[in-house]
Amino acid sequence: MAMSNEKRVAMLVAEKLRDAGYVAYFAGGCVRDELLGKVPKDFDIATSATPKQVLGLFPKADSIGAHFGVILVKLEGMHFEIATFRTDGSYADGRRPETVTYSTPEEDAQRRDFTVNGLFADPVSGEIIDFVGGQEDLKNGVLRAIGDPKERFQEDALRLMRAVRFATTLEFEIEAATWQAICEHAQMLEKIAVERVQTEFSKLIMAPARRRGLEMLVDSGLIKIFMPEVLDLIGCEQPPQWHPEGDVYVHTCMMLEMLEKESPSLELCLAVLLHDIGKPATYTYDEEDDRIRFNGHDGVGAEMSEVILRRMKYSNSVIEDVEVMVANHMNFMNVMKMKVSKLKRFMSRETFDDEIELHRVDCASSNGFTENYDFVLEKQVEFANEPLIPDPLVMGRDLIEMGMKPGPEFKKILQEVQTEQLEGRLNEREAALEWVKKEFVQ
Repeated sequence: MAMSNEKRVAMLVAEKLRDAGYVAYFAGGCVRDELLGKVPKDFDIATSATPKQVLGLFPKADSIGAHFGVILVKLEGMHFEIATFRTDGSYADGRRPETVTYSTPEEDAQRRDFTVNGLFADPVSGEIIDFVGGQEDLKNGVLRAIGDPKERFQEDALRLMRAVRFATTLEFEIEAATWQAICEHAQMLEKIAVERVQTEFSKLIMAPARRRGLEMLVDSGLIKIFMPEVLDLIGCEQPPQWHPEGDVYVHTCMMLEMLEKESPSLELCLAVLLHDIGKPATYTYDEEDDRIRFNGHDGVGAEMSEVILRRMKYSNSVIEDVEVMVANHMNFMNVMKMKVSKLKRFMSRETFDDEIELHRVDCASSNGFTENYDFVLEKQVEFANEPLIPDPLVMGRDLIEMGMKPGPEFKKILQEVQTEQLEGRLNEREAALEWVKKEFVQ
């Protein structure tokens, strides 16, 4: 594997520490990822140098984490965390140690979360320094807490989420004692700021093994802490003629698994998870037709999605896109009946490519119908040579020049002009102005 620019610069940082007489190792995730044949996103360095000594070598470094033995060094536009080998005191807040004591590499490894993250590597020789059995677990695809799992989770309850996230992204099995501790102490996640939980959840739901990740969150009880609405999908039966696969939870899990593996957007993954979140609240049984119905579940689901994602502190743009996708996911059944103008507006949303994929997996995981999906793909090709929504032929100022007074009626008039344009009945500005005069000017 060719050396990345990040690694080259990280080696320069480590070399400066070593030249000054200190021990300096690459630590944690970068070692794990290289052993897995992946290119690390960042390189953390563990050293025998104290924060004060690190600052002596890198006087422009950021010392904001010095209390915990961590200095942030910037070199060639890249940031590197340099952490002094340490042991941690008690964790009263379930996140940060109240005290740290500088120690040895062996003791430092013992305070880390999981064995596969407790590895060091010599930056020059590449030798792996393993005090916790991480190489064996890496080889066997096992995620195991270092030492007593309960103690590791009590130190930082976010590790409960990180365990499931790593098991999902690495596609590893969680070792039995570690899994038991997660299930027994899931409630501790309540102590963690929702922003930190959201970061872990986003990585999990975007990973190829996202279905398994969700199932682990449900089985462990962790989902109940931050997104309990998902539990209502379990046992929410669906009409078998449309959903032979089973209840809403099974249907949702299948959809998550069927998503394209290569980098689906966060918004799409969240929309798939939440597209039917409104079904339990809208469940009715029609005795006359002997059929289960979920009337209005798309609208209710959009509202619920907004509440859930706002609670989890997602950005406004993510929330808005997911809300639009959930609100519109049932409209695909009507695409063949839509007027050209309505269809073009439907297809012109920025989220539409994600919506098509949501519709594809919605059908593939249930009734298997592809007619509407195929129709939309054909229309995308048909409409490809021109903008779906062309530049307007008539503007508000044109209406004013015709003697109209600005007001709510303007929007309606301009919308009708656009409809005529999208239907192909108006193509030129002069013809459009004449049409407006004929239809709206008395």
